[in-house]
Amino acid sequence: VQLVESGGGLVQAGDSLRLSCAASGRAFADYNVGWFRQTPGKEREFVAAVRWTGDNTKYADAVKGRFIISRDNSVNTVYLQMNSLKPEDTAVYYCAAASFQHSAIVFTILRRFDLWGRGTQVTVSS
Repeated sequence: VQLVESGGGLVQAGDSLRLSCAASGRAFADYNVGWFRQTPGKEREFVAAVRWTGDNTKYADAVKGRFIISRDNSVNTVYLQMNSLKPEDTAVYYCAAASFQHSAIVFTILRRFDLWGRGTQVTVSS
């Protein structure tokens, strides 16, 4: 399974962006998927995750109420809708999948995800 992120860019505070994570391989539909972000000099941090069924999601406190993660398994894509963006949301955003099929829970810990995309830059100006 290969993951490719898209949708990043430069926006102003208060704007919205939608990131996409397109995956190859049928097994993607069976995997939990998460979004993480990283800024220079800091550790990669959890943003949001969705269970393979799409019916259970988790969010970091910093984005709760502003970001929405969703998936469309028919097109092997996971989305991150980001609303009311803030300058502190500026980061490289990574899509990741946990190659553990049919998990009963949503993973939020970075080390549970073993498949990673290359990232997409999101910059929010004030």
